[in-house]
Amino acid sequence: MKLLLLDEHYPPELLEGFDVVREPEEDVVAALTRGTARVGEELFAQLPALRVVGTATVGFDHVDVEAAEQRGVAVVSVPDYCTQEVADHALALLYALLRGIVVLDRDVAAGGWNPKAAGPLRTLAELRVGIVGLGRIGGALATRLVALGAEVWAHDLLPVDRSGVRPAGLDELLAGCDVVTLHVPLTGETRGLLGPERIESMRPGALLVNTSRGEVVHVDAVLAALRSGRLGGAALDVLPREPPPDVPVAPNLILTPHAAYYSPAAEERAYRLCLARVREVLGVV
Repeated sequence: MKLLLLDEHYPPELLEGFDVVREPEEDVVAALTRGTARVGEELFAQLPALRVVGTATVGFDHVDVEAAEQRGVAVVSVPDYCTQEVADHALALLYALLRGIVVLDRDVAAGGWNPKAAGPLRTLAELRVGIVGLGRIGGALATRLVALGAEVWAHDLLPVDRSGVRPAGLDELLAGCDVVTLHVPLTGETRGLLGPERIESMRPGALLVNTSRGEVVHVDAVLAALRSGRLGGAALDVLPREPPPDVPVAPNLILTPHAAYYSPAAEERAYRLCLARVREVLGVV
């Protein structure tokens, strides 16, 4: 079976049994990506025998799923490959904001030794944290937060009953929580979910954490809210353009380079699960 490889990072040993090509050919039955290239109608038109697209990522917004469905092409992803890594990263970003870790480190590196250089510091157990998207990752983070003593609210399109977590509407959550952390896929409904009006509706001094997709948040509105003091801090692992042409700068802003997913074990798991699901669609082992 001929397989079109659109991302060179897939380990060769996982591709055994396929005739791997790097350019579209008419008899290709499977294509593999990892979000580095858009997969849509233009490519599908060159692959009349295509049966499945595999992406070694949680999200699949880089794949035109509607066009795939119209052509009878299955799309498989790996939403379960980095749940613990992203939940840990979101919690780490939250702690970095609460405890001023980045500011304190930079102050010491610059020759300072001032425990108050980051301003007033807070503890997690005194805060109300709102989780937007209570799926695998949001649920894993909720488990951590409840165990650490935080009051946890959550909003999800499909309400989930979880011990220790209070369901809330999105606007209620934004207005009522000290921290908002985002864990939703990028869809037509979630693109721009936190625009200027919703950011303005957040509790004064609130903290924002985003480890989902950059386009879910209106970044310019976040920067403006940080500069005005409307938001107390923000930690973003994702941006609308990656890497950004200009790195955003604002008070109490922490940026990481779309690294929440990463551990060597998770990376291996992503490729392995993706290939397993592609083989399942094709009916081969």
